[in-house]
Amino acid sequence: MEASGLGKRYGSTWALRECTLAIPAGHVTALVGPNGAGKSTLLNLAVGLAAPSTGEVTVLGGRLPGSPAALDGIAFVAQDTPLYKTLSVADMLHLTRNLTRRFDQAHAQARLAELDIPLQRKAGKLSGGQQAQVALTLALARRPRLLVLDEPVAMLDPIARHDFMATVLAAASADGVSVLLSSHVLTELERVASYLVLLARGRVRLAGEVGDLLGRYGQANLEELALHYLRDNPTGVAP
Repeated sequence: MEASGLGKRYGSTWALRECTLAIPAGHVTALVGPNGAGKSTLLNLAVGLAAPSTGEVTVLGGRLPGSPAALDGIAFVAQDTPLYKTLSVADMLHLTRNLTRRFDQAHAQARLAELDIPLQRKAGKLSGGQQAQVALTLALARRPRLLVLDEPVAMLDPIARHDFMATVLAAASADGVSVLLSSHVLTELERVASYLVLLARGRVRLAGEVGDLLGRYGQANLEELALHYLRDNPTGVAP
């Protein structure tokens, strides 16, 4: 994803402003920051669910978010892993297959079988962890080049979070999927993220490869890095 002077305003309030960054392909990118930092706004702009107020953003090598070329290559799991609660898992597979131009039914069914998630059970009757896994399965079955996840593990217990993130990492390594992931749970991002974007007050404060940033600022992990940088640069912008 590339953004130049990107901003989004709702009425008189700027949710995101002067965002300029380039996230390279091939990374699991952690998008972190406090509540209200602009994380969801940036993700919505990247997938075409919102239009910029200023600037521009492109994905997948210059494609406009929301265009057919971009939609074919992006899968998005929004906050709270939204599913139609009254539909069965099988119905969700059928619906998704018919709403998208590319869907690997066999892959989705095999993955759900490995997770012991019954196809005939209604989505609303599944546990939180199972619902998250179904939403992720639907996304991965589209065989995306870019997987965008907005706070997908916030409501999950530690075991479910671990299983979910393990699946994301496996997709990134085995299938070459680039991942853009926002989360407050920095401890879960620690073992999967190779690139970091830190947002605060609607602005990009820090961006770069995790190893380089940890070495540059002398921090041991992502949580220490984020807290250190925000404390010492409360109004600064990314170098």
